[in-house]
Amino acid sequence: MINYGFWKKLKKPIFALAPMAGVTDAAFRFMIAKYGKPDVMWTEFVACDGLCSQGKDALLRDLQYDKKERPIVAQVFGATPEHFYQTALLMQELGFDGIDINMGCPDKNIQKQNAGAKLIQSPKLAQAIITETKRGAGKLPVSVKTRIGYTKNTLDEWLPYILETEPAAITIHGRTKKEMSDVPAHWDVIAHGVALTEQYYGGKDRPFVLGNGDVQTLEEAFDKVRQYGVDGVMVGRGMFGNPWFFADKDKAKKRGSVVTTEILLQEKIAALLEHTELFEQFFGMGNRFDVMKKHYKAYIHGFDGARELRAKLMASRDKNDVTNTLRKEGYL
Repeated sequence: MINYGFWKKLKKPIFALAPMAGVTDAAFRFMIAKYGKPDVMWTEFVACDGLCSQGKDALLRDLQYDKKERPIVAQVFGATPEHFYQTALLMQELGFDGIDINMGCPDKNIQKQNAGAKLIQSPKLAQAIITETKRGAGKLPVSVKTRIGYTKNTLDEWLPYILETEPAAITIHGRTKKEMSDVPAHWDVIAHGVALTEQYYGGKDRPFVLGNGDVQTLEEAFDKVRQYGVDGVMVGRGMFGNPWFFADKDKAKKRGSVVTTEILLQEKIAALLEHTELFEQFFGMGNRFDVMKKHYKAYIHGFDGARELRAKLMASRDKNDVTNTLRKEGYL
């Protein structure tokens, strides 16, 4: 029997913030929760092996969250079933609303650990990992994020292994590991994944299926739901520099159409500064500050002088540098 947890309480279509390494940290998620909260949020992925080692404390800061983010799902990765069990127990202690298993990350270092997308080539191990996670999760629902295949589309063979374990939800990224993000997402294959799921469960309760890939606007997210029959959409890179992405989602659900509110440059500058301040509060200064610079690229674009301002912000080392640059250039 499927343990849905909070998933059953969400109104379709379900919109989610994608877990992105080096991006969806506590500061970024706080901004999203404040300005345009989706229906459910994910943390960055965290290594189960690390959480079961002496280096555990260093990783816990990646699992910081605010109650405004709820429901908040902790994403984890690894290749040792026992460590997933121990990690699931920890996620209960930390008060998360759900646990998601990364079976889609294409990063080379993750592949070397037989984790992420590599699990597509080890379906029995993947099943054992899901089973052990569920065993340790208690009442927390367990979900899976994966891809349509490793070197080619093998969703027909791969997806049934996941479905057999009865997760609460499955997010399908519409590319193979080999394709990375170099080709358009195959939403037709994602739609086939929905059909496979419905067929497997034969009209009975089934996992929720979310699609992921190439969604740049809220309007596109609604279009994907209508066109491909998914229960919801997970958005990743489309939210860079745009914490307002889901600001109009509730009105759009009621109305059945999207009317996007225009965000002024002054609002973007204010959000950039707030994001920077939050980042320093959570993580301090130092080498990690370079993470913020990828956000500056996203916030600052689409207006005269944007390229020049971006270049100067990329040389900043802390919030004071950022503030001084914006003031000197006449944006404050």
